[in-house]
Amino acid sequence: MPVRNTYEERAANLLKAELKRKGLTYAQLVDRLAENGIVEYERNLRNKLSRGKFTAAFMLQCLEAAGVFTLRLEPQLD
Repeated sequence: MPVRNTYEERAANLLKAELKRKGLTYAQLVDRLAENGIVEYERNLRNKLSRGKFTAAFMLQCLEAAGVFTLRLEPQLD
């Protein structure tokens, strides 16, 4: 099983945090994506977020569908 790198993990956590902040479930996000003409399935969405494997374009589509238009990236404290 491939190991997620730091950026994949950060991207997935960022997207999950924004969904939580907006109070959206994965099912609701799938519905909102569909309203924008993007076909996605809840199971696939869950898998993408759990693996952290998705494109920047997909992340932007999800953020827009969730109504997130401003992001704040905090520096990593290693």
